[in-house]
Amino acid sequence: MTKTRFWPDFCGGHHPHAAHAAHLDFLPVHLRASRIAYCQQPQLGAQGILLIPAPAVRESIFVMDLAVGGVWMGTPPIRWANLPGDAEPSGVHANASRQAAQLGKAAALGFARTASSSSSLLGCPAILRAGCVASQRHRLFSSTPATHLRDFFPVKETPHIQKTQPAWPHHGHTYEEMVSVVPAHREPRGFGDWMAWKIVRVARWCMDKATGMDREQQVDKKHPTTAIVAQKPLTEAQWLVRFIFLESIAGVPGMVGGMLRHLGSLRRMKRDNGWIETLLEESYNERMHLLTFMKMCEPGWFMKTMIIGAQGVFFNSLFVSYLISPKIVHRFVGYLEEEAVHTYTRCIKEIEDDNLPKWNDPKFRIPDIAIQYWRMPEEHRTMKDLILYIRADEAVHRGVNHTLGNLNQADDPNPFVSEFKDREPPKPALKPSGYERVDVI
Repeated sequence: MTKTRFWPDFCGGHHPHAAHAAHLDFLPVHLRASRIAYCQQPQLGAQGILLIPAPAVRESIFVMDLAVGGVWMGTPPIRWANLPGDAEPSGVHANASRQAAQLGKAAALGFARTASSSSSLLGCPAILRAGCVASQRHRLFSSTPATHLRDFFPVKETPHIQKTQPAWPHHGHTYEEMVSVVPAHREPRGFGDWMAWKIVRVARWCMDKATGMDREQQVDKKHPTTAIVAQKPLTEAQWLVRFIFLESIAGVPGMVGGMLRHLGSLRRMKRDNGWIETLLEESYNERMHLLTFMKMCEPGWFMKTMIIGAQGVFFNSLFVSYLISPKIVHRFVGYLEEEAVHTYTRCIKEIEDDNLPKWNDPKFRIPDIAIQYWRMPEEHRTMKDLILYIRADEAVHRGVNHTLGNLNQADDPNPFVSEFKDREPPKPALKPSGYERVDVI
């Protein structure tokens, strides 16, 4: 990374080391044009930069960046950058990371409280970029030196193409359909169902542990897919971590199933009767969920590593399992989608209970990619509305996979893309346990 110089000349004051530039090569891109501030009183600078005064300490400078597109993803990252000729930080400076974490919590409560407590928390000058902050005790998966939002998938300008439309436009949900979705559970019937259910429960336990969920944040274990009330709510940052990890995994089964059925159709030289399109569209839909949440935060290197490892294990396991028993795999995905519906339902409940104030803020704006994909009307563009749309999608996947798990895998057509002689097409979102074969075939 190219080193950038930062000159101290704010507030009419000059630092003793003004003749020397601090080499702060660790800073994120959006802070490279900033300058180190030395002010006597707290004030709000340009572009929402809150300038925090501190005792005159000339040994070192540190910078905290707490803004991640409106949502914070972990403990404030602190890195020291010594000026030329200075000694390594020690004493009060060695405790700066711990003190800065306390400041991050204060910043989440508002600018006023941050400014009033900053002098007792900091031991050197700092710039604190304060947006809609949701800090938390654990770093979770975010462990990059300076977590920040960036454009992961910028639009590439071309001489002739103006816009690329999605391959599978969303079919849309009515508001009544979205609010009618409820958590539910299909009781296992037979050894295959039981095994699929237990694997999902183990995966859920691992995700709870990996994402730092406290015991008080867990719901009733006797009703794990229907209970949505816990003693302690999750934070916005915890929710985003869970969403990203869940959606990075949920997009795999549809692609594996669609790919293998496509290859099987080529080998057997016969039609697939509509399964391939539904499975690939499911995978595409899950990927759109992931891209939407990626517009809100950037995972750290540890989470990215975990996703790569989980995807490798998950893809190959599903590949082998689908060759052996596609029926069990569809049941497994149905149970996985039950967990997704439960997760999003609990999030909606916590938003309604005002436990997630950042997402209840009228100024909070959901990503444009979500507005375009779901064609969300102007009056339904809140975070709660976004979760309602995503939950409805997961309810569709839940019903579809439970139904496909009930069918003859080799010969039965896909009922969700078929025209019926005497009835309307089935609606999987309203059938949590799926349709039995006798009802649709």
